[in-house]
Amino acid sequence: MSPAGRPRAFDMEEALEAAMLLFWEQGYEATSLAQLRAATGLSSASLYGAFGSKEGLFKQTVEHYMKGPGGTLDVIEDETVSPRVAVAGLLHGSIDMQADTSHPTGCLIALSGTMRAPGEEHTGVRAAVAARREADRVRIRACVERGVAVGELDVDVDGATTMIHSFLLGLSTQLRDGVAAATLHTAVDVLLLNWRRA
Repeated sequence: MSPAGRPRAFDMEEALEAAMLLFWEQGYEATSLAQLRAATGLSSASLYGAFGSKEGLFKQTVEHYMKGPGGTLDVIEDETVSPRVAVAGLLHGSIDMQADTSHPTGCLIALSGTMRAPGEEHTGVRAAVAARREADRVRIRACVERGVAVGELDVDVDGATTMIHSFLLGLSTQLRDGVAAATLHTAVDVLLLNWRRA
């Protein structure tokens, strides 16, 4: 690691951005350290000194993603708009973000987690992604509960939360399979048909 008081010789945000794009496109397991070194321009010593490990880099990449493209979820907490408008903004905004050609298609959180069986390596990666998904579910549930409280909804809260979150996670595979963003936007409108307008 860099000696105390000596700044790192690289831009942390640029390194995280480069790593994020690679993990986003290929997933955690398929991304090699050699590819990460090439993308970030960091030596092995610098990479390990700054992030501790590939897993450590990935976890910081997830946080970087949530402050950037993944921030589309923040609208779900906007209490200045009706819950219906917040959910519509979440889903329509997520489609626009995930279909944006300036970065890999889909959602980093939905696509990058490992599929290895429990007990094998990378459990920390699975846990980090699962924790992020759980945090998102909690935020969606709070919005659904607000919808019930203000009289917009008369539904089972758990069921509605799961429906919205499942739709959100499913966007990645739909887009990568070639489903048009316009079709997905129409699907959002169908999903919200039973949610009365405020």
